[in-house]
Amino acid sequence: MKKSLIQKYNIPGPRYTSYPTVPFWDATTFTKEKWIQTFKTSFVESNEQEGISMYIHLPFCDSLCTFCACHKHITKRHEVEEEYIKTVLKEWQLYVDLVEDVPVIKELHLGGGTPTFFSKEHLKFLIDGIFKIAKRHTKSEFSFEGHPNNTTKEQLQTLYDCGFTRVSFGVQDYNEKVQKAIHRIQPFEAVAQVTKWAREIGYTSVSHDLIFGLPHQTKEHVIHTIHKTKELLPDRISLYSYAHVPWVKGVGQRGFNEKDLPKDDEKRALYEIGKQLFETLGYEEIGMDHFALKSDSLYKATIHNTLHRNFMGYTANKTQLMIGLGMSAISDSWYGFAQNVKTVKEYQEIVNAGEIPIFRGHILSEEDTVIRKHILNMMCHFATSWKEKSTQIKNIEFHLQLLKELQEDGLVQIKENSLSIPENARPFVRNICMAFDVHLLKKKPSTQLFSQTI
Repeated sequence: MKKSLIQKYNIPGPRYTSYPTVPFWDATTFTKEKWIQTFKTSFVESNEQEGISMYIHLPFCDSLCTFCACHKHITKRHEVEEEYIKTVLKEWQLYVDLVEDVPVIKELHLGGGTPTFFSKEHLKFLIDGIFKIAKRHTKSEFSFEGHPNNTTKEQLQTLYDCGFTRVSFGVQDYNEKVQKAIHRIQPFEAVAQVTKWAREIGYTSVSHDLIFGLPHQTKEHVIHTIHKTKELLPDRISLYSYAHVPWVKGVGQRGFNEKDLPKDDEKRALYEIGKQLFETLGYEEIGMDHFALKSDSLYKATIHNTLHRNFMGYTANKTQLMIGLGMSAISDSWYGFAQNVKTVKEYQEIVNAGEIPIFRGHILSEEDTVIRKHILNMMCHFATSWKEKSTQIKNIEFHLQLLKELQEDGLVQIKENSLSIPENARPFVRNICMAFDVHLLKKKPSTQLFSQTI
């Protein structure tokens, strides 16, 4: 029997929130000193006009969700909050001490873990501390991730008063059997309540995160979840592919059997039915796995060709410099990447000793920077061009040859100095990017590093 295109191309591959991807960062040429120099350079080039982005990782969760591949720390001890936030503020001070001008923050995102694990008092303490030594950009956009089961109206109000206008609630799926398998019991009533509160308070963008490909999940479950979502009509929806990477996250993703997971065409059908239903509700597909109403800034960024992608996923704002604060957070200076240590204990020890807590990173070569631009173009705009001298790729014919089969299958259109990805081929965008991934091509991994592409 002939394989379907999904079966043919559903192979392990990066999600390209960065290039080079983390497994191919070059430890032999990276030093903390080089990273700091790229930070300083990028800050001078971008701070005053463009502003900078900031991601703050708040890692604590009071229980383990078995679908989650994030770096987290499971605890019910809320006394850990204050010391952790004080450490984050010390880390921020270490960065500010490296530059002469006051940082101008355009984009700020609180991720996790579970940011709403923290009390409203501690959240305010954190944001106030950040802006004691920084300014807000005139076009700033602040957002955070909330767990519907523990987000309070007081937390929402506090963060809104601190300048937050966007909130994303993790929903995943409303089916009880699926929820039990992933250890995330998520009543619709809790989601409806926090969504209502956010809108009453004045949030201009409420997003719901859904996942397809979860254990025991069927078309009927996806349809049910989207019908429930229709009642609330969030401004944005993320419909993520479940990334099954137990070799990375260990026991956290072993809470169910492999046979319980929908695969290949069965899994992709879950996304396609979701896409179809979202489009009937007035949502537009944005990039890979995102949907937005036409009134939302993410859709407007698509129309104005300003959509950007980084370690926070798709964003409506592009900034050259993104600083990641907190345990395991990743920073991006455009010229380099740096990741913080991955445990709370080590993170606090290093910062309290007066050091930026980086344990690995990558300094981009000239070739890296060119390839990065093309992968960003494909991930955000489904097209790229190497007509200009600054965008020309070494050995372009080699990369185009790797795309020949995809081209024959109608998944990519290639002209003399450009390529585009047809709408029906968007599920294969990661495969197309892989044909340009020099690091992946040079050193194919001997063990599985990535989730499936589709």
